Order: sequence, then structure tokens, then C-alpha cells
Amino acid sequence: MLSGTADHLFWMARYTERAENTARMLDVTIQNALMPQTAQALEQGWLALLGISELESSFAQKYGAPTQKNVIDFMVRDPDNPSSIAACLTAARENARAVRGTLTTEVWETMNMTWLELQQYLKSGIIGQTPGQFFEWVKHRSHLSRGVTVGTMLQDQALNFIRLGTFLERADNTARILDVKFLATRNNKDIEPDAQAEFYYWAALLRSVSAFEIYRKVYSDVITPARVAELLMLEAKMPRSLLGCMTEVVANLNNVRNDLSQETERFAGKLHAELQFADIDDILKRGLHDYLTEFLARINELGERLSYDFLVPLTV
Repeated sequence: MLSGTADHLFWMARYTERAENTARMLDVTIQNALMPQTAQALEQGWLALLGISELESSFAQKYGAPTQKNVIDFMVRDPDNPSSIAACLTAARENARAVRGTLTTEVWETMNMTWLELQQYLKSGIIGQTPGQFFEWVKHRSHLSRGVTVGTMLQDQALNFIRLGTFLERADNTARILDVKFLATRNNKDIEPDAQAEFYYWAALLRSVSAFEIYRKVYSDVITPARVAELLMLEAKMPRSLLGCMTEVVANLNNVRNDLSQETERFAGKLHAELQFADIDDILKRGLHDYLTEFLARINELGERLSYDFLVPLTV
């Protein structure tokens, strides 16, 4: 497959997944903001979201105060933010248009309709009035895109590059969503540490990644931070876990291997093996934030290696 075509397919999938996961991060932060807390603690929650997305500086230059309205505007519709939901869905559609002949009609029409409906949302007041409704729409369109892609496309390298983009981006964002919550908990000393408050916080996080029912099936017990981290990091059968994502990355990478990719395969395989044999207690003793920060750095390096081996190399 031509590197340019593979590049468009890879980034089409990444941008679609990124839009969904940005919606998930915003949704869980809004739900956490509903809990009783001081204004300072509330501000820290929004700063944590911007910080883990590495957007704190660019946000501060344009908006100043990290209020809910400002952060939603920045992360949803701001054209100057390349990671905003609007920018991601637009980029996904443009990448799909560039390889229209490689996609099935159903995949292209789904991507295009998502972009057209997005324009209507941006013109309406729904995002500001009921942001949860808009975030559910973003997640639904992402689910629809993946379903149509897997259900209609030939099982060849084109699909492999789409899946590589999806799961690499998902691993990155699952780590960020988990880190946002743990950072918010660590920074927020004013929330009453009772069982009801803890249940609400962790249940909101699980629901934000569609894992609340899965948690009940796996553990059949009370929700604890350590088990939430274990589920979202080390549970192989959890679709959004770090291990589950890396399993898919390794499998799809194996299907597109070329003469340059041996070291990249080894790099991905090592990261996968470390997750497969990791213990959550050891990770928590080391420090979850430090572990996730290192994981994000390695996922970023893996993306760069994939670009060098298969795609249009990233320019610095």
C-alpha cells in the first residue's frame, strides 16, 4: 500500500477516536464538577484536563480563566485548537475524502454525514445548554463509524491501518482519562471522603469509558480506585484497556510488517508484554501518574516509529 494512502487511513481513524475520547474526558469532568467542592477545587479539575491534554498553555493565552464554558468552547469548537472535537471531525473527514476510492460508500457517507451534522450542532445552542447530549452524539457517531468500517471493508491492509490508528489513539486517551481522574482526586482535598462521594466519582469515570457494567461483571464488588485502574489498564478483555488496545496494535502491526518495521514490532511487543505481566499493586506503589506519563511517552514514540516505517514521516 502507498504510504500516502496508509497515512490518510491511519489519521482518519485517529482523529475520529480522538474526537470521541475528548468528548469522554469532557463528560467525566463535567460530572465530577457537579460534586460539592470549592471554587479552587473546581478550577483544578478543569486545569487537570487541559494539562493532561498538553493544552494548558495555549488555552491560557486565549481564554485566561479555566471555567466550564471556556474549556468547553476551547475543546469543542475552537478552530485554533487542533485537538478540539470540531477540528478532529473535520480532519477525519478530509483524510477520508483524500482516500475516497479506498473506502466503501458506507464508510465515506458516515464520515461525511458526521461532519454535516456537526455544522448544525455548532450553529445551535445545544452544546452550551446541554453538553452531555452533544457528547453522546459524538460517541454515537464514532461507534457508527467503527461499526460500518469493520462491517463493510475488505479485511486487508487498509483496514489494518485504520485499526492501528484507532487503537493507538484509544490507548493514549484511556491513559489520559484515567490520569485526569487520579490527578483531580489528588489535587482536590476539599471533597468529603465518604463512600457515597467515592462511588459517584469512580462510577462517573467508568461510565465515561462505557465500563460500569463491565466492572460489575469482572469484580462483583464495591468500586475502588485500584480496581478501576486495573480494569482500565490490565484487563485483556476490556475493549478500552491499555492492554486490550496494545493487543490490537500488535496484531495489526504484524499484518502490515515490512522490511523496516522489525524494531517497531519489537518496541510494541515489549510494551504489550509489560502490560500483560504487570501487577496493579506494583504500579500504584511506583505512582500511577508517573507510570501513565511514561506510557504516554512510549505511545507517542510508537506513533513516530509507525510514521517512519509505513506512513508519511512526521515533520518537526
